[in-house]
Amino acid sequence: MPPTQKKKLPLLKLAAIAAVAGVAVLLVVSGGDVRGLVARVTDWINRGVTMISAMGPVAFFTAMAIAPALGVPSLTFILPAGPAFADRLGMTNVILLAMLAVTVNYVLAYWLARHALRPLLEKLVVRLGYELPKVDAGDTTDMILILRLTPGIPFCVQNYLLGLAEVPFGKFFVLSFVLCMPQNAAFILFGDALLHGKGKMLLYAGGAIVAIVSGTHLLRRHYGRKKSAA
Repeated sequence: MPPTQKKKLPLLKLAAIAAVAGVAVLLVVSGGDVRGLVARVTDWINRGVTMISAMGPVAFFTAMAIAPALGVPSLTFILPAGPAFADRLGMTNVILLAMLAVTVNYVLAYWLARHALRPLLEKLVVRLGYELPKVDAGDTTDMILILRLTPGIPFCVQNYLLGLAEVPFGKFFVLSFVLCMPQNAAFILFGDALLHGKGKMLLYAGGAIVAIVSGTHLLRRHYGRKKSAA
């Protein structure tokens, strides 16, 4: 009989284990002073938000529109956006500016993959031993949904893959906006409520995030069953 293969741990489980290990290390380093550790972490966060606020909204949201296309995690900008600028601009304007920045970002990544950086990316993909993603005209919606609904795939990687696959821009734009913007808005509210200790808003935003994640999971399962039946 062939040897039993060990099951690989999903990326999310590995990330959770790494996070727990990191917290344990911090507790050991801090001598088990949980309250002191929380105070220091809060102080670091407040300093970071102060630095971001000092950048000004133009520089911040411009960076938010460009940096994630280069691999910087979007949450690096989404979570501190509210605490840094809501008092100055109003939360509604912060969310609108963040949505504009995210939209520019995924359009930029798509354009880079489909046009400007395509020759370079083609060579890189081939050198790494992969084939360029190919999709039939009737399956473009399927590919967009699969990438957007599958957890663990970085947002910039999704955008580059969809650009390399040359999915129609209209479908890419609309489906990306519909699937991604609600959770971005929820995370902005969550980050602001968490830092400022707004219990009720934290509960609402956290509930919205859970609802969106659950809805995404159900949609992914429904879509998977539909494809299997087909």
